[in-house]
Amino acid sequence: MDFPFGLPAVFEKEDSTENGDAAPVRLSATAGAGESCPAAVFGPSVEQDGLPDEPDFEAVYSVYRQKVCALDGTGTRFLLLNRQTSLADMRAALLAARDKSLPVAACLEADRKKRSCGFLPALITLQAMGISAAGLCGIPDDGMAEAIRAASAHTAVPLAVIADAEPGQSVQEYADAVRPLLDAGARLLGCGQETTSEHARAIGELAKKYGPPEISEEPDCLAAATEHEAFFLGEDIRLSEPLVCSNSLVDRLIDLDDEQVTAALVYVESIGDAVLLGRCAPMSRLPIAVRTDSATVLNAALRYVQGRLIIDSGTCIEREVLEPLAVKYGAIVY
Repeated sequence: MDFPFGLPAVFEKEDSTENGDAAPVRLSATAGAGESCPAAVFGPSVEQDGLPDEPDFEAVYSVYRQKVCALDGTGTRFLLLNRQTSLADMRAALLAARDKSLPVAACLEADRKKRSCGFLPALITLQAMGISAAGLCGIPDDGMAEAIRAASAHTAVPLAVIADAEPGQSVQEYADAVRPLLDAGARLLGCGQETTSEHARAIGELAKKYGPPEISEEPDCLAAATEHEAFFLGEDIRLSEPLVCSNSLVDRLIDLDDEQVTAALVYVESIGDAVLLGRCAPMSRLPIAVRTDSATVLNAALRYVQGRLIIDSGTCIEREVLEPLAVKYGAIVY
């Protein structure tokens, strides 16, 4: 879904409204200096009220859904998922926002010590689900610029960065630090921690020198993903013999790494199986394909496995049921 402004654009929050509330965002660059565009900024689930210490996916989705519904009548025009560390959080928020037709941008925390999922797997997963932009947040450095540059070959959506300033960093030093991110392909920029309106104006002027996002007509994004790894697929996917969901599933997934297959096929018979697969999937060294003859179970597997799944098309589920589910969760039907 397109943003209600042109790119490149720079935004900053106008106040200190906490996560979850609609907050005006000033836009600069091609969006017009000083233009306000009401947005909602959602942080990770650990910052949300009303959740247990270790919430399941449905609890996280429910909280984000309540926050999205509370935006009705506020004039909110886009949703920013800021400082994210969990692919589950970003998927839950994106699903919660879908019915409201809000463009969504998600930025993953760039600090490797805090990050629990990788940027490229998150990008592959979220853009398949229909996100409007994805990127990173943190203090700009060579690693962030390289991650944005590496992702540019695989993206079908604009790339975003929320750039923090280092304490005491001058406006010019901040602009110089942001420039490589624009060179790498970022076109939606946010001013993060330790920044002021002067920082925003500086990178707004800088962004005016760059054109709109350069997105390939055929990006290399045919890939499955777990939370930690993206798996680029060829035309011939060699599925393993079906694995049964059991207490030994993790061991079976790991052992497959030594076999002549390119995807782990898991037979999912129940909602409980789908939950178990969701817990085990991050350990897989191969992309995961699921086989089930129940649309309800398939929906659960697609929902609880964090990443981009392959659906084995040799199922009794009617195509008119299967294909909308695949589109909703960004899955690949093979």
